[in-house]
Amino acid sequence: MIGMIALAGLPTFELQLSPILAIAVPLIGAFLIAAAGRWPNLREGVTILTAVALLWVVGNLNAFLEATPSKAEALVDVVPGMSLAFHLEPLGMIYAMIASSLWILNSIYSIGYMRGNKEKHQTRFYVCFALSIASVMGIAFSANMFTLFVFYEALSLVTFPLVTHKGTPEAIKAGRTYLGILMGTSVCLMLPAMVATYVYTGTLDFTQGGVFAQPLANGDLSPALFGLIFAMYMYGVGKAALMPSHRWLPAAMVAPTPVSALLHAVAVVKAGVFSVCKISIYIIGVDQLRLYDQGGWLLYAAGGTIVIASFIALFQDNLKRRLAYSTISQLSYITLGAALLWPISVRAAAIHIAAHAFGKITLFFAAGSIYTAAHKTKISELDGIGRKMPWTMAAFTVGTLSMIGLPPTGGFISKWYLMQGAWTAQSGFAIAVLCTSTLLNAAYFLPIVYRAFFRKPPAPEHGDHAHGDDHDHHDHGEAPLPIVIALTCTAAATVGLFFYPDLFTGYASMLADAMPK
Repeated sequence: MIGMIALAGLPTFELQLSPILAIAVPLIGAFLIAAAGRWPNLREGVTILTAVALLWVVGNLNAFLEATPSKAEALVDVVPGMSLAFHLEPLGMIYAMIASSLWILNSIYSIGYMRGNKEKHQTRFYVCFALSIASVMGIAFSANMFTLFVFYEALSLVTFPLVTHKGTPEAIKAGRTYLGILMGTSVCLMLPAMVATYVYTGTLDFTQGGVFAQPLANGDLSPALFGLIFAMYMYGVGKAALMPSHRWLPAAMVAPTPVSALLHAVAVVKAGVFSVCKISIYIIGVDQLRLYDQGGWLLYAAGGTIVIASFIALFQDNLKRRLAYSTISQLSYITLGAALLWPISVRAAAIHIAAHAFGKITLFFAAGSIYTAAHKTKISELDGIGRKMPWTMAAFTVGTLSMIGLPPTGGFISKWYLMQGAWTAQSGFAIAVLCTSTLLNAAYFLPIVYRAFFRKPPAPEHGDHAHGDDHDHHDHGEAPLPIVIALTCTAAATVGLFFYPDLFTGYASMLADAMPK
């Protein structure tokens, strides 16, 4: 099943180069997009062709990963014992498949959004987007912490122009918050943790079972210091938005909606939770965390973030800010799954990376569709909008069901596995968090759906004001066709994950089966 979309007959040599090729394709695409900047149709055609080419490359890795173990490929030795190196493993394939498939849909959506809203600097936007995807591929296929750190930082830098795209004082301030928190946490916490890892273990390579077993067993490293290194890694990954390192996410909502989708579904936050899982499994070691009882605090930190962010979301009238706090909460489901330290919970975390990506990008696409067609940003303004924008709000409803964890959506699958993981770990706290947060998700999402479909739209105001754009917005219909196509596809994929979850559950099972029971 995993190899279904692989193309038969591709030479082994080409397959072995594919992790590096997956980085090269969007990099080359970025240069071609910049060169085509004076011709919008050509520029956007190059963007979509590059995205399709990347999906082809990533798709061809499926059969190879299933057929044979992957060896790390060193691109360049930076210093002795430390290189930029890449390999294939199940968690990275989940991330790469999500990002490469959603880039195509986000590109289609961006064409409608950027043109419909007459956004400036569109060439820079598409170039930075391609560079972001190249960074994502580097993170996904990284074979050691050094490589992950390099591309993690690159992702922060190339997304900064996207966050500040509008160039307003608010956007510049948000960009400073964004870059300050993300690079501050990585440089001040993750980097020292990497140095400590290298000092005590002599390696930064991702290794099944982690790299700390020997120094812990020999007494060279105390459990307390091991726990401190783990904590530095977890809070050094600011992109995971674990409270209190979450403020960058709501601040970044000033960016255009395609950027919000990139931050929340395709690249940035997924880089965070992917890094949390990869570090926990391949550097720290789940069995070492269980043996030395050093993972319990993360369970409570993730649970607290889930509930607190959900409560804050209840009181947000700005639609994108409500979605932002929903993301903070949903990301910590993934961290919670990793913190439970059981194979089934780690499987759940990996599946939720995919389920959240497709569900949340659908919600952001819908928010951008509403803004483009009706210029509405507040939930209190959405009365009856489902009658004028049925496709948009139907897609929003699908995304809502997935965030709550209801069938028939992918969110139900991941929530089911998370609950099984909590039950297996005999964690009453995790079970309580999952139940409480599900109710809170329903409380802040379902009223939006009710308001859109079951309340009457407000009557147009006819006063002394000029009948310009405001009057036109009362008569709006759906957003431009590329936007509607993209959000319909992501909504369909969200439902499709419920009926055909094999691709992502297959990778997640490969990941979990290799863990100690």
